[in-house]
Amino acid sequence: MLFGMMTLTFVDVILRYLFNASLRGAFEITELLMVMLIYAGLPMVSRHDLHVTTDLIDHFLSVRVRRAFGIVTNFACAAVLFGASWIIWLKAARAARLGDTTAALHIALAPYVYLMCALILITAVIHLVKAFIADSEPGGSGGTV
Repeated sequence: MLFGMMTLTFVDVILRYLFNASLRGAFEITELLMVMLIYAGLPMVSRHDLHVTTDLIDHFLSVRVRRAFGIVTNFACAAVLFGASWIIWLKAARAARLGDTTAALHIALAPYVYLMCALILITAVIHLVKAFIADSEPGGSGGTV
């Protein structure tokens, strides 16, 4: 997806500057590829604990307190992501019902919004599982799902 966005942008810029003609719909396709790239990466980032974090107070806390924070954080993330997936599902259903499309190429938006919903839901499940794994592991702060 990233390579596709890069290639599309490169071709669009070349066409624009050399031939004074832009690639029709390049911006829309780039937007859709960006959506897929971001939301497809979210489950992987959550699964491998690659989110940006700070550990300003971690060294002051005991292992048990850090573990409890990890469990609470994963439950909170799961709850927020389940809520977000529900809201996005409603948005996808509305886009499908109204037949929303992109402006220039008339690409249906509903499949992309449903994909966003599914990937957020997968991420929520990952956080939920991580919370239970962290809770059941003796002395561990979680595991890879």
